[in-house]
Amino acid sequence: MASNYDRSGDTVGVNDVSRISAGSTIKGEITSPNDIRVDGTFEGKILSQAKVVVGEKAVVKGDIVCSSCDFWGKIDGDFYVKDTLSLKDTCVVTGNLHIRRLQVDLDATFNGNCQMISESEFTQLTTGERPAMYDVPAPEDDDDTYKIGKASVSPFNVPAGEEIPEA
Repeated sequence: MASNYDRSGDTVGVNDVSRISAGSTIKGEITSPNDIRVDGTFEGKILSQAKVVVGEKAVVKGDIVCSSCDFWGKIDGDFYVKDTLSLKDTCVVTGNLHIRRLQVDLDATFNGNCQMISESEFTQLTTGERPAMYDVPAPEDDDDTYKIGKASVSPFNVPAGEEIPEA
C-alpha cells in the first residue's frame, strides 16, 4: 500500500530539501527540482526549480537561479529569480539582481544593479538566450562631431588648417 502513495499534492517534506549544513564547504554546481537550504559555504552555481533559503551564517560565492529565495547570508554573485527575492535584515549582497519581485528588509545591504524581469525574460536568461531588454541600440552614425539638434557643428570645433584667434 505504501508504494502507491502519491505525494504530488503534499507540501515539501523534510527529505525533499537539499541542505548544506553549517560548517560544510562545497564547491561546484548544485541542481535540484526541490527546495535548497544553505547554512554553510558554497562556491559555484545553485540551480533550483523551487525555493532557495540561505541562512544568516551562510556564504555563497556564485550565482543563484531559482523560483523564489529568502536570503539572510552573504553572497558575491548574481540572482536570477523567477518570482520573489526576499533580502532579509542580516544579508549582504554584492551582485546583480534579475528578478520579478523584490522584498527588502530595512537593514539589508545590497551593492549592485537590479533588473526587474518577466517570467519569459527569466526563461530566456536561464536558457542562454539574450532578451531584447539587454540589447544596446547601435549609434545612428559614426560621426563623432558634436551637433546641436540636427544641424550645426559645435562652436568649439575648429576645422583643421585654420588658426585660432588670440584673445
